[in-house]
Amino acid sequence: MNVSDQSREFVRTFFTTPTAVEGEDDSAKMLRSAVGLRGMEAPDVWVPDNEDATAPNMRDEGAQNIIDVVAEDGADFPGEIHPRVVWHRDDSGTRYKGFEHIREIADPDNSAVEHIDGFVIPEVGDIDDWKKADEFFTIVENEHGLEEGSLSMSVIIECGASELAMGTLREEMGKPSNNLQRLFLLVNGEVDYTKDMRAITPTGELPPWPELRHNTSRAASAAGLIAVDGPYDDIRDVEGYRERMRDNQAKGQLGIWSLTPGQVVEANKSPLPPREGYWLLDADGREVALESEDGVEVYDGERVSLSETDAGYRLTVGGDEMELDGDELREELLDLLSYVPSMDDIVDSMEEFEAAKEAGKGAIAMTQAATVRIDGVEVDVSRDRMWDEATYQALQTPISLFQDVYRNRPDQHDDLAELYGEDVVERAMNVG
Repeated sequence: MNVSDQSREFVRTFFTTPTAVEGEDDSAKMLRSAVGLRGMEAPDVWVPDNEDATAPNMRDEGAQNIIDVVAEDGADFPGEIHPRVVWHRDDSGTRYKGFEHIREIADPDNSAVEHIDGFVIPEVGDIDDWKKADEFFTIVENEHGLEEGSLSMSVIIECGASELAMGTLREEMGKPSNNLQRLFLLVNGEVDYTKDMRAITPTGELPPWPELRHNTSRAASAAGLIAVDGPYDDIRDVEGYRERMRDNQAKGQLGIWSLTPGQVVEANKSPLPPREGYWLLDADGREVALESEDGVEVYDGERVSLSETDAGYRLTVGGDEMELDGDELREELLDLLSYVPSMDDIVDSMEEFEAAKEAGKGAIAMTQAATVRIDGVEVDVSRDRMWDEATYQALQTPISLFQDVYRNRPDQHDDLAELYGEDVVERAMNVG
């Protein structure tokens, strides 16, 4: 049961911007720049950040800047707008200041709330603390004549108490005593989480916290919400950012915090299927993408070698050397190879299965075949994969993501057509 009232099924990008910058003629300059982002540079969720990204003495001015910029340009922003306000589970004064800023920003007389989708609440604690924030939202909505639940609430998981609170969401959401069904995003906040857990690493780097990311993804799935990973602060490490996203996506966490428009572009594209399919080879524990040359998949590396012998073939992977005949070699290579399907591949397979199902078949075999070249030696390999309803449903996730993006981000239509081709886009919108 999806207990959330939110219409979006996926969020790829969560982009924060300081609301007021000291020492500038226009303290709202970064907000004005961010609200003008379009296409792949524009996030699914934009977070004018009136908490950590803004100096404490600038936050009142930051709240006013949010009002001014969103009232003026928010109608044209292609994503959702969710300002982050101050909050703290152990400090009633901080909670009240956050409440004041929500009330001010959401005042219809200030002309910003019609373009604001909700607010982000940091530093929440146990479930009672989440309910306090929810009650403040309800008060603001009633005070300003807004529909109850019209402002969504996203929270940042930054301590053990809030991590445990996620386990109670299914039973708490929808009770008549609260409006927690307004919840939208569950966002990891690894920096403060590390502090709360009193964690120490030899280098001072943040621990990876795979358990937190798994727990957040699981809680979001159980409660019908959306999970978003925390910031990746080495903004020059593009490959590290991609690796983090791939790891998250395998946990069902398809969204990530983005700190720059460049990271937004990477995160917007990362969960979408690639334009071209490609083969991966497990080269002694390291996955290597094969280069396609005239229909042949070529490995050019030193971790795997292949040569012909009088009796067959000699395959070396790392320190392991094997003498194999042709059939044994093909089986060994199939164990090392995997295929990453393109958008076109996925759509083709789904269309084929839908046609087979229409004809009364419950399962069909799909063949993947390639010619692989290692050290000049070419080998033809193929495998059959059975497609049934479960396989079809699993492969539907990237297509559902694409369809959600296409419906919610018309500013990205041209980018998507350029990436995949208009025919593939049209077909992808019609399967599933």
